Amino acid sequence: MVRDKPDRLLLEVCIGSAEDAVCAEQGGADRVELNAALPLGGLTPSLGTLIETKRVCSLPLIAMLRPREGGFCYSDGDFRTMQRDLDLLLEHGVEGVAFGVLAADGEIDRARSEQVVRQAGDRQVVFHRAFDVVPQPLSALHQLVEIGVRRVLTSGQAVRAMDGIELIRQLHETAAGRIEILPGCGIRADQAATLLAATGCRQLHASLREPLDDGSCRHNLAIGFSSLAQGHGRTSAAALAAMRYAMDQRS
Repeated sequence: MVRDKPDRLLLEVCIGSAEDAVCAEQGGADRVELNAALPLGGLTPSLGTLIETKRVCSLPLIAMLRPREGGFCYSDGDFRTMQRDLDLLLEHGVEGVAFGVLAADGEIDRARSEQVVRQAGDRQVVFHRAFDVVPQPLSALHQLVEIGVRRVLTSGQAVRAMDGIELIRQLHETAAGRIEILPGCGIRADQAATLLAATGCRQLHASLREPLDDGSCRHNLAIGFSSLAQGHGRTSAAALAAMRYAMDQRS
């Protein structure tokens, strides 16, 4: 099977439901990142969603650990919520968590980040795209290495990863195997090979979503309940297949 090839490039798919997880696994993803509220950038998933996703999907699962929308400088109450959520996520079998905690000046909140790493124990700890707003990314990367973070998800501080290729390459070279660099944000299948070749990275993070309207709100289209109006999103099987094919060709 392609999955067993030692040179396989790793594809992480950002998902919002157990149904997304099934699609991701069937389509050849290697890992999933489970979120709630993807239109808000992703928040901590509910325990119900996590339990059901673990039931139907055998892929390694990274759970988003983010208590609210907006920035990443958290109040004491926000951070206590993160710690309680982390305990529950670990208790229910996640392979890792994606988090990001910054100070008001945009620098890494080192003390709280160290707390998250300690609390996570032997599980994977990923610093998510909060990294893309730090003022000194190479310095921040060194701090995350020292803290013990496993992986950094980044677009290279650009709106899309393809626009941040140069910084992603610098980060990969600076990491020198001490921490993983995971490019993500707006990556299309036809860009995968170029991005991987230009940066030296061997894994990608992609949303691969398509809009879905369940039809229930059609009688009053003036009312909207999210940024997707009456619809929501789901993992696109076609986009996932195209991304997997492009990465396997690159391998």
